[in-house]
Amino acid sequence: MLYPTGKTLPVLLTCIFLFVFTIINAQVTGRLSGKVVDRATQKPLAGISVLLQDSTKGTTTDSLGGFLLNNLDIKTYNLVFTGVGYKPQTYYNLVVTTGNEINLSVEMEPDVTSLSEVVVRSGRRTAAAATLESPLSVQRLTTEEIRSNPGGNFDISKVIQTLPGVGGGIGGGGFRNDIIIRGGAPNENVFYLDGIEIPVINHFQTQGSSGGPQGILNVSFIEDVKLSSSAFEARYDNALSSVFQFRQRSGNPNRVQGNVRLSATDLSATLEGPLSSNKKTTFLASARRSYLQLLFTLIDLPIRPNYWDFQTKITHQLNSKTTVSFVGLGAIDQFSFARIKDATPEKLYVLNSNPFINQWNYTAGISLRRLIKDGFLNLALSRNTFDNDIQQYQDNETRVAAEQTLSYLSRETENKFRIDVNKYRNGWKWAYGASAQLADYSNHTFSVIRRELKDANDSVIQQGESLNFISPMESFWRLGAFAQVSRRYFDGRLGISAGVRSDINTFTTGGSNPFKTLSPRVAFSYTLAERWTANISIGRYYKIPPYTILGFADNNGVLVNKNSSYLRSEHYVAGVEFVPSNDLRFTAEGFYKNYDNVPVSVRNGISLSNLGSDFNVLGNEAVTTNGKGRAYGIELFAQQKLTDRFFGILSYTFYRSEYSGRNQLYIPSSWDNRHLLSATMGYKLPRNWEVGLKFRYQGGAPYTPFDEAASKLNYLSRGQGILDYARLNTLRLGSFNSSDIRIDKKWNFRRTTIDLFLDVTNWYLAKNPEPDSYTFKRNAENTGFVTTDGQPIKPDGSNAIPLRLDNSDASVTPSIGFIIEF
Repeated sequence: MLYPTGKTLPVLLTCIFLFVFTIINAQVTGRLSGKVVDRATQKPLAGISVLLQDSTKGTTTDSLGGFLLNNLDIKTYNLVFTGVGYKPQTYYNLVVTTGNEINLSVEMEPDVTSLSEVVVRSGRRTAAAATLESPLSVQRLTTEEIRSNPGGNFDISKVIQTLPGVGGGIGGGGFRNDIIIRGGAPNENVFYLDGIEIPVINHFQTQGSSGGPQGILNVSFIEDVKLSSSAFEARYDNALSSVFQFRQRSGNPNRVQGNVRLSATDLSATLEGPLSSNKKTTFLASARRSYLQLLFTLIDLPIRPNYWDFQTKITHQLNSKTTVSFVGLGAIDQFSFARIKDATPEKLYVLNSNPFINQWNYTAGISLRRLIKDGFLNLALSRNTFDNDIQQYQDNETRVAAEQTLSYLSRETENKFRIDVNKYRNGWKWAYGASAQLADYSNHTFSVIRRELKDANDSVIQQGESLNFISPMESFWRLGAFAQVSRRYFDGRLGISAGVRSDINTFTTGGSNPFKTLSPRVAFSYTLAERWTANISIGRYYKIPPYTILGFADNNGVLVNKNSSYLRSEHYVAGVEFVPSNDLRFTAEGFYKNYDNVPVSVRNGISLSNLGSDFNVLGNEAVTTNGKGRAYGIELFAQQKLTDRFFGILSYTFYRSEYSGRNQLYIPSSWDNRHLLSATMGYKLPRNWEVGLKFRYQGGAPYTPFDEAASKLNYLSRGQGILDYARLNTLRLGSFNSSDIRIDKKWNFRRTTIDLFLDVTNWYLAKNPEPDSYTFKRNAENTGFVTTDGQPIKPDGSNAIPLRLDNSDASVTPSIGFIIEF
């Protein structure tokens, strides 16, 4: 081997210095490309002007709607699209780097007419996300807003909580992604990825609900997220509180590129590019792996969460009219426990109150979009499966088979076909379509509700009760159809959209009657003045009960919930929108939601809409669907898109949320926080520095006290206290507030960008109010329980000393991470 000599070493060091100096000081520029289509017909638009705001640099789209802006300075841009017969469209906060080329999919809305007396400048609505079909209760987030959100940790579900009407669960500052929209239950939301429904969007998801501690979706795939919290289009079924539409980018057709990201919880890699020389086939692919289990080992926490997720999209243009896409999304989740080195009451409670969880899920689908005369049609064929294995023992550390308290094995599979036809002619827009789903569900449950207990004289003081069944549920069909028509009148001043939908199934009693789920809806939009618009919507919506309810059987294997009805909700919403400039938007809305046919627990007599925010299963029990509910309130929202260096969002919601149980009396729901305030802002500094700040306030949520006698009797077998549902939500937590801060610094080299970020959650150490946990007092060594008589603890806990563990400690989570684009 040759080593540098005294003569060659200075020459070598000089060469290395010159090489590094050349890379760092080389002229670095970025690229911005994309395709522009007509929103109504999806036809490519030629001749559209594409201009960088506050600049003379721009281009026009070619015959296929494509455009390319090359040799751009490395900074943040706003991009303006204009064309004859179309409303101007502005894309804000586009961060051009050397590492990745930005590739946009732009939809422009036809500009039907101008008003004679009140000039409606269409560009005024470029800050909005509303459409003719859904003129209100609509918000939109771009990928950059998600990526740079303080405390969001690149998790779309967490970022969404900054929008109006969106709560984050009972405490407000917890680690779960329970999405509570306008006081509705967390399982009232539906999610679509490029038009394909995805029932699971979180790791360690609560079956029958939707929450979990970490989102699955890769933010690098997302072009934007659209949230509709009312006025749902008729094409969407099963939505009661919201519809989320995640629109993915197509892979970059011009070059292979990607990124590697290290965050507070995981490491992920994304790759994209063309798969054919003619650029008609592109791909996106990513994989992510958590490393939380390593961190928790170092700090001696007993839990070991471990997850993988995968995502892909392949797009192929068959011809000028037909495009086919394949979408894949999947996750593997394992939640286990390890031995504790330094035992504390808090660690031991966590160890024995939570179950072992093994889950896997996937969604895979093919969608086809074809241009037809005056419009386009969509076809989607998909399959999704969710497999859930939950186990729990009296002592999760020793795991004695005879002391197992829960064994739950379940799988949900859906095969789905959807078709919709969308037309636009002479100012009329109409759409119609149908859907078919073949659903399959299995469930094998063994659950100890309470153990049989005897006193010293061998007399029974508590009868034992348990579930032990295999669900005999067979595959069944779910069918639906919809139609919707929209038009503007009076020179475009008045917009009207009306739709109707009906859904049936072959399982439930009466489920095959389409008139029972007939769900009409209508929305009005009226231009009051140049910058002011008034909006009203009324609609009825239905949701089939979760499979956990439909497939529940008694210990004789008899399905007991076949007579369950579709849950029904009626929305009444009115609001006003003020758009003083292209980049600034204000909205104010009032809403009222009325619920019928809400599932009520036969055992506890409470509405199941109060549940779903833990790591167990929602709905695996006998129910009656005769509960009621209501939620009402007002929302205020302001959004400033990027101008010069500043952008921000401010929202406030006041609302009430109530449900009735067996007694038909309305009481505050578990989501009745009443006040939601959120403010997020960002500022771009020179030299590619950026700082972001988020503040959240959430009113105190109701909670239920423990049943002291039942908790004492059953603590040793359950590992936790038992709630007194006769006093459901009679107590209320304190309010929650917190702030997160994020600082980013980017370095751009010739073909690589490095983004180093510091993200600090709850930087001023605000306490997060949570209900106390029920346990027994332990000895100083935490090797056993202290008793009132000095004797070993009795199975019925009669000589135990009850103790509460405070869960309201403040926690701060500083995270340093990086993104490398190449």
